[in-house]
Amino acid sequence: MLGSIGMSELLIIFVIALMVFGPRKLPELGRSLGKSLGEFKRASNDLRNTLEEEIHVEDRAPSPAPTPTPTPTPTPTTEDQQHDTAGTA
Repeated sequence: MLGSIGMSELLIIFVIALMVFGPRKLPELGRSLGKSLGEFKRASNDLRNTLEEEIHVEDRAPSPAPTPTPTPTPTPTTEDQQHDTAGTA
């Protein structure tokens, strides 16, 4: 973003800011802007570190082994048993 802004553009922005805010307010605005940017950077770093820690914790936690579900075996009914015995006799 700042790579496309040259030195002449920065000088023009500074002169306009000096005319709008005046020489007394400009240093105060610069300090508050610097503090705000530092706080934002610190907060974003904290958030990134927290997310990375959570990802590492999830990767280290062993996943529970899936328990196999038993398949029910069909029980023969009395009618099935009668057909089986009738066919063999």
